Amino acid sequence: LLSLVAEFCCGFFVILILGNFWFLAVLYLLWLYLDWETPCAGGRRSQWVRSWTVWKYFREYFPIHLIKTSDLNPNHNYLLGFHPHGVLVAGAFGNFCTGPSFKNLFPGLTPYLHIMPIWFGCPFFREYVMSAGMVSASKESVSYVLSNEGGGHASIIVIGGAEESLNAHPGSLTLNILKRKGFIKMALKHGAHLVPVFSFGENELFKQVANPKGSWLRNVQEKLQKIMGFALPLFHARGVFQYSFGLIPYRQPIHTVVGSPIPVKKNLNPTSEDIDQLHALYLQKLRTLFEEHKRNYGIPEHKSLIFE
Repeated sequence: LLSLVAEFCCGFFVILILGNFWFLAVLYLLWLYLDWETPCAGGRRSQWVRSWTVWKYFREYFPIHLIKTSDLNPNHNYLLGFHPHGVLVAGAFGNFCTGPSFKNLFPGLTPYLHIMPIWFGCPFFREYVMSAGMVSASKESVSYVLSNEGGGHASIIVIGGAEESLNAHPGSLTLNILKRKGFIKMALKHGAHLVPVFSFGENELFKQVANPKGSWLRNVQEKLQKIMGFALPLFHARGVFQYSFGLIPYRQPIHTVVGSPIPVKKNLNPTSEDIDQLHALYLQKLRTLFEEHKRNYGIPEHKSLIFE
């Protein structure tokens, strides 16, 4: 979805260059140069954009729900680990970039959804995603958000990243997380409390072409992901007037459950042992969160998360 909107914005920019409005393109390039660091400095959110009526219909289509399990003290900063990536990351966008749900459930906290830096190089598209409250997933950007001395900031990071979208099959519970420890180090350096978040239903929105590890398709997808920075899952769902084939996601409810915070003491120079210990605790809390809520959202009793 992001790719389609980005392509439209880039196409519009090309039209400006080739048409009689090339001077507008030049002015925008100047603006882009002067504004280049904004995605790493908290972005530029617009409450007007975040409140568009279209997002209300977007959330109600599935529908998307945000579930609170514990209070989050606004005097602290938080790093929320979002799982799983899925194809659309609909739960993250719908709950943290649109509507009043997060603000109502967690008053005093401002959410920042971190996405790949590559998206902020797309003309016009960067303005759109920043206005929704999205910022870069670079280290500088996460540090900026978590450095707020008064607390009240919440960084939301989709831990599995683009690679995990290749596992986004209905019923899949495989998370790419065992080697992903950068977010742990960042939380330690800033003393940001860690909060596991699991979005039930995220992998049910599309059907993906079979791509088991070791298959030629998976090998190609992984190579392209390393080259381009984002994955290309081959997926399909329903159409506008029929349910057999199309690119519109299925109407499957999404319940994004926000877990309890894991207190983190500030450590400017964490050792590998410090990181591994907190990472293990985070995995434990994430698994506990999943096990406690899976029955409520149609997950069979015998199924559990798979970490790889």
